[in-house]
Amino acid sequence: MRLYVPLTLGGLTAAHSAGELPAPLTAYAVTPALREWYAAGDEEELEYAAMAQAARASVGLIAADDTAVRRRVVLACEVKSVLAAGGDRELGDARLDLTAGLPWSAVQAAHVDATQAIEVVTQAADSWDAAQKGDEDAVFALDACEGEELLWYATQEVPDLLKEVGSG
Repeated sequence: MRLYVPLTLGGLTAAHSAGELPAPLTAYAVTPALREWYAAGDEEELEYAAMAQAARASVGLIAADDTAVRRRVVLACEVKSVLAAGGDRELGDARLDLTAGLPWSAVQAAHVDATQAIEVVTQAADSWDAAQKGDEDAVFALDACEGEELLWYATQEVPDLLKEVGSG
């Protein structure tokens, strides 16, 4: 099962250093609710939708941390199964609340914004609270992040990425 874990660059540094993603943990995956909402989507489209939700959640993490570098981070992890907490989910929701952490060995790749996305992500993070309340301009700023593709990094490239951003 593929999981997408939203982080900040600081969270990526901590997880890489610790060798794990500690619980509790929020991840995104192709859930029954996502499958029902996007019935016409094939598996690749569903995975992309789950990753997009994780990328959006990364903006929320950035908004909550004034010191966070304004670049979204999503880790793609592969696990055999997950132990997720229950809870109500809306149609299309890919979110899973995990009660157990993940070892770094589950990480298959890191997806991180290019530096060119910092301005768009900063505007989205600054608009996060208003977007959660339904402000249309704020939602537009948040949606603008989806126009920025995340760059793909193999796990062996993560130390170099962290050095590049001054976190390694």
